[in-house]
Amino acid sequence: MSAASPVLRRLHRGDAPAVLSAFRSNPDMARQGDVSTLAEAERYASRLMEPASPHEAWAIVADDALVGLVCVSVDEESRSGWHWYWMTDAVRGRGWTSAAASTIAQWALTTRGLERLERGHRVNNPASGGVARRAGFVREGIEREKFLVGGQRIDVDIYGRLGSDPSPTFDPLPMVDGWQ
Repeated sequence: MSAASPVLRRLHRGDAPAVLSAFRSNPDMARQGDVSTLAEAERYASRLMEPASPHEAWAIVADDALVGLVCVSVDEESRSGWHWYWMTDAVRGRGWTSAAASTIAQWALTTRGLERLERGHRVNNPASGGVARRAGFVREGIEREKFLVGGQRIDVDIYGRLGSDPSPTFDPLPMVDGWQ
């Protein structure tokens, strides 16, 4: 994978092969869903793109290939959303996840009109906490023993970001299909 700067665009049905590749890139991706065949990747992408879907799914694209995803699962009634993301192993550590997460959080709280975003991460994944904080999320607490992973109970750190919170300083990624 080259060092081309990523852009954000809406998820496309044609992204299914790259989604499958991402899920195969790291066993930990199984936490994001059950995707081990092309048909499952197609269903995964389709579910996020359905017109009545609550998901605002943005592909992180470099060299015209999907390398990650940032999504906000929206609760319209509460004007809030669950902010989540994943990245392929090949491009982790470049700062792209933080830039994409920050860009989409800012978009969701301004252009999209949400008032609150939430997110969480397993406490044994501190890098995800760093992404959350760089995207302006504030740690609000812990959900004790929330997940059962490999037979072990794992705590989850919970974060929130309000539309009224100060915006973090970051270099936003270009958003090809809309805001920017």
